[in-house]
This record gives sequence, C-alpha cells and structure tokens, in this order.
Amino acid sequence: MALFLEDKNIEIYRTLCGSDNNNAYLIVCSETRESVMIDAPLNPEAILEHAEETQVKAILITHRHKDHTEGLIEAVAKTSAPVFAHLADIDDIPADCNPIEDGQKIRFGKNEIIAMHTPGHTPGSTCFLTRGYIFTGDTVYSGGPGESRGPEATIQILKNITEKIYILSDDIMVFPGHGHHSTLGIPKREYRIFQSEHPDILPPIPSHE
Repeated sequence: MALFLEDKNIEIYRTLCGSDNNNAYLIVCSETRESVMIDAPLNPEAILEHAEETQVKAILITHRHKDHTEGLIEAVAKTSAPVFAHLADIDDIPADCNPIEDGQKIRFGKNEIIAMHTPGHTPGSTCFLTRGYIFTGDTVYSGGPGESRGPEATIQILKNITEKIYILSDDIMVFPGHGHHSTLGIPKREYRIFQSEHPDILPPIPSHE
C-alpha cells in the first residue's frame, strides 16, 4: 500500500477493499508512528501490513454498515487496538466497541482526531476531523451528501452536513468511505447550487462559515 498523502505532521495511507469498493484509511503521526485506522472493510490485509510498522491507538468506525466492518475482527486480532463507534450503531458492529461521543478527541502521537456525530445515513454515523482532513464515511462524498432512507433521515443528514461539515473551510480535504477524495469546497459548491433551486426543501449553509 502506497503513501496517499503526507504533510509535516501526519501520513495518510489508503487502501481500496471490502465488498463494495470501500476506502480504509490509516493515519500515522510522522514523529511518533502512532496511528488510527478509519473503518475495517473486508480483506484489510494491505492496510494492516502497513499498520504493523506503527502503534495503532484506535480503530474508528464511521457507521455500522457491513461493508465498513467486515474486516474488523481481523483488524482487532492483528492490532489489539480498541474499537470506537457511536452508541447508536454499536449493537450492529461485530466487535467489542467503546462508545464515542460528539466532540470526543482521541490522541495519536502529537495529533488528535475529533469525532463529529452526523446521523442520517445511520443513527450513529460519525465523521472524524484531524487538522485539515475529514473522514466522512458515507455521510459526505466528493460530490455531495450520502444516502439516507426516508424523509426524516434525509432531513437529519442534510441538517448535520450543513451545520457541522459545510461550515468548515473550503480547503479541508474530504476522505469518504467510497470514491475519490476532494476538497470540501467542491461538494459545498454543488450543494449551494442545488439548494438555490430548492430553497423550500433544503436548508442553506449557515452564513457564519
């Protein structure tokens, strides 16, 4: 697995695996080599091989869907790292999990990653923000919001995306659970266009961004 992105503080490794072409990520502190994993799809061997060169402090699950957790038992066995997921999704995750709350921070080396509870795709869907990077699972893709089931969930995911994610800087890099990465300005721009055409249905991005 090749290095995907690097700055002076962290290295980000990405592998494509799983039953639905999932992205799995390993975020490594450049100085201490402590790391966190984001999701554990099926056949995570490539990312686990690189994780052996680090000390994995946590495996962070973005949401409960099977394609994001099929490799979790293997990942836990290889790393002995604690697993974290939001309480609303924990019962459907195939490993012992620690509940993670909105705003909770997990340290890895000289860095920390912040949980952002963004329900809608699932009740426990959670994004993870560290420095200039956000890992969004199936809540936000490079082109816009993720899927939701039913009108209430749709309203919920749009509310969380606009109020929690789209208020962040345009240059934040988005790493979704499927598909390619982008800067946050891209899905924000697409959303503004769509929202302007449906102002009675879609909430605007708050003006204090």
